[in-house]
Amino acid sequence: MEQEQQGGKPHVKAVRKNGDGDIVELQLSSGQVVGYEEAQQMAKNDQIANVNVFKGRDGDEHLRSDPDGREDNNLDNLPTF
Repeated sequence: MEQEQQGGKPHVKAVRKNGDGDIVELQLSSGQVVGYEEAQQMAKNDQIANVNVFKGRDGDEHLRSDPDGREDNNLDNLPTF
């Protein structure tokens, strides 16, 4: 399920979740591990492929994979590390 890098940008390969099941860190295809907030900023700066930031009903900003009709590459469904 390896996604191609777009324009040389890494994509999210795996996630680390806390005890509540919330994503707290992301591992990029480059091998770099970044915190959730850093990943949000990188997505806003178009430094990570296939993800975007949106404002949820709770008023907070959240990171999500770009919609493509697939569920296997949604952030919550990626392998953990």
